[in-house]
Parts: sequence; C-alpha cells; structure tokens
Amino acid sequence: MTIVPPAPDEPRRPDGPRDPGDAWVIADDGTRYWGRFGAAGLLAVDAERGILLQHRVSWSHFGGTWGLPGGARHEHESACDAALREAAEEAGVPRTAVKPRLLSTLDLDIWTYGTLLADVVEPFEPVISDPESRELAWVPVTDVDTYPLHPGFADAWPTLRAMLDVRPAVVVDAANVVGSVPDGWWRDRAGAASRLLARIDAWARDGVSGASLDLPGGLWYPEVSVVLEGAARAAADEPGVRVVRAEAAGDDAIVAEAARLAALGRRVTVVTADRELSERVGAFGAAVRGPGWLLDLLPAGA
Repeated sequence: MTIVPPAPDEPRRPDGPRDPGDAWVIADDGTRYWGRFGAAGLLAVDAERGILLQHRVSWSHFGGTWGLPGGARHEHESACDAALREAAEEAGVPRTAVKPRLLSTLDLDIWTYGTLLADVVEPFEPVISDPESRELAWVPVTDVDTYPLHPGFADAWPTLRAMLDVRPAVVVDAANVVGSVPDGWWRDRAGAASRLLARIDAWARDGVSGASLDLPGGLWYPEVSVVLEGAARAAADEPGVRVVRAEAAGDDAIVAEAARLAALGRRVTVVTADRELSERVGAFGAAVRGPGWLLDLLPAGA
C-alpha cells in the first residue's frame, strides 16, 4: 500500500487548503482509492422521489458516472459524520433533513468506504455546491440500474437496495428493564427511568450492530420507543427516543406501540421478560429480547 497526495494540478475546492485525508491510497496491484483515512457517502432516500445521485464531472475519479455524494474522511472523523459533511458540501444536504438508518462499510484492509443510508425527514432540493458535481438528481429506485453507475456504487447497489425496506424498531418495557437491576429504582422511579432513557438514547445514536438485531451486517440506527408507566412517566424526554407515557396499563401501551410500528412495516423487537406480554406482541411478528440483552448493549450509566 502507498499513500500519494493528489497532483498539484488536480482540481480542488476553492475554499481552503486540502485536508490531510485528501490523498490516494494505492494498493499493491495499482488500484487507487481516494481518502487516506477512508471515505464515505450518503444514500439519501426520499419516499416520494427516490434516491439522490450525483453525476460526476469528467475530470473526477470515474468521471461521467453517477454515484453518491461523498468523499474522503478527515482524521478521527466517523464514517457517519463524514457522509453527512460531504453531502452538505457537495449537494447542499441539510444535516437535519436526513435521519440515519444504516451504515454499511466496505473494508478492504487498506481502505474503507462507509455508505450511510438515511431517510429524508425534511424535503429539500439538492444544490451543486462544489466543482465535483455535473448535476444532482432524485432518481426512482427502479431506475437506478439504467444509469451509468460509479463501479464501486454499482457493486454495492444490489445489497443496498435490498436494505431499503428494512426498518428496525425497538420497543422497551421500561418498568421491566429498570426493575431487573437492584439500584434503588423503587425510591425514585422517575430518576431511574431518566437514567435508562439517557443510556438508550446514546446507544441508538451510536448505532447498533446488525448481529444484535438479527439483521445483515453494519450499524443500524433503529427507531426506539420506551414505554413508561406510573411514577416513571415524570422522567425527562430524550431527543433520540420516542417516549410513550402509558395512561393505564403499561403492557397495553407496549402492545399498542408494537402494533403501530408493525403496521408501518417496521421490524419490531420488544424488550421485556414478561411472558404474557411476549405472547401478545408475538402476534404482530415482533421478536422479543430480555432486559439483559439490552443492558449488555447499553453504555455505562452516569
């Protein structure tokens, strides 16, 4: 493997010096990969318009093909952050307009490429904001294969397309999870629930391994609902978690939430050790995991 900086006459953005990550990684067989620290791109999915593709200018690597807005990662930058940053720089994608769903990583040992599949939650119009784009377009999923695709994206597209309909969701029986650990929760149920919510929020934001959810590889960002009942309903909200405050029996609220998500086509996992509740949510095809499964995955609490 060899690291080679771009030639002085290679076009570059006019907004300042190159980042140290802007370099070629050259394999022993001569194949070149852009990005000393790897690269990443955004697969933005709009339910109405399809996916956002970038028509690359002729002088770029594999110029004239269509691919994803993306580019080299900065040092110490996550692939998720790099994909969002590059999409903002190259296509004017507002960071708040998309919600990550899956980070799929191609790992070649000497170089990695992360594809961030993200759902459009605020419609936007892409804007050509750097010289690497010839045009930007929303392309219906069924039409993507008719375009001359960047070879790397063409190889990945069949796998990525199969993931477009996979939407994981986790429903947490907070009372069952909190009650499984003797940490004094009975003296302050709202406080214990708040601590659990904070840990779940951090876990979901960092991504969950596909193996944990019985899904294909990569990091998934599931929709997470936490059901609170009784005194625990006073717990503070967390931005990345849907908090359901049960007005009556918590089990009924959990069943209703699992049914709602299943009706939306989500692949639902319910976290509870309650046998009767497990049977009720199983009627909607939900998988069930015990509190220990979740607690083993969560980051340490404060």
